[in-house]
Amino acid sequence: MTDRRLTPANARAALASLRGIVDAPRYVAGDAARVSVPLVDLDRAPSGPRDRQLLLGEGVTVIDRHEGWAFLQAAKDGYCGYVPETALGAARAATHRVIAPATHLYPQPKVQANELCALSCGSLLTVTGTTERFAETPDGFVPFQHLRAVDDPLPDPVAVATLFLGTPYLWGGNSRAGIDCSGLVQAALLACGIACPGDSDLQAQSVGRALLPDELPVPGDLIFWQGHVAMVADAGRIIHATAYRMAVIVEDMAAAVARIAGLGLPVLARRRP
Repeated sequence: MTDRRLTPANARAALASLRGIVDAPRYVAGDAARVSVPLVDLDRAPSGPRDRQLLLGEGVTVIDRHEGWAFLQAAKDGYCGYVPETALGAARAATHRVIAPATHLYPQPKVQANELCALSCGSLLTVTGTTERFAETPDGFVPFQHLRAVDDPLPDPVAVATLFLGTPYLWGGNSRAGIDCSGLVQAALLACGIACPGDSDLQAQSVGRALLPDELPVPGDLIFWQGHVAMVADAGRIIHATAYRMAVIVEDMAAAVARIAGLGLPVLARRRP
């Protein structure tokens, strides 16, 4: 059985690569596009529930457009879903990633200018020039110190995850405005150049390698429960986005494992990216 989250096909069309694998009324090559708004929900169906979110500049392949909605597949992890067509623009190669917890997009390179919008950590931009303090992009100006070249990944996933401390918990969230457990792990790993799917069950199957039963955890390791994932912050603590506190928090590892076990949810897997 195919996983709908990772299958670029709906009732109207499928990517040509699925010919002979899934039945579809038509098969298409797909059109490259990019997210042109700061943040957009990736919905399970048009006007349906949110599965995940996409950030400004993220690349997508559009498979079908119908009644104002685009069915697409995200380049970062293969996740499929629907976004309003108005959230998409022409494809553009990103050069830089936002590495601050959040930043602002300005209409001109002045800190006194009224901001155009806020951008989350992980947003992707195409830098076309620089001033003394700002990077110029087709979307506006961003403080250059908040950016890092996409081909220069950060070295420490735990440090990236820590940028999100205090972020409110949001089911399916992928931004500094709201994030969930798997969104936090994905943001941390992608910033460090490590491939990572969007949901915790997919992460438990594919990220890095499984730890042996006698291996001690090290910072950056992942701990999985049914429907939840946390990252080891240090020898005795984890960092995770949790509905328990409705925020990204650092928590004592043993206490968290015991607390979650009390809900009938034992640890299912441990992996090292």
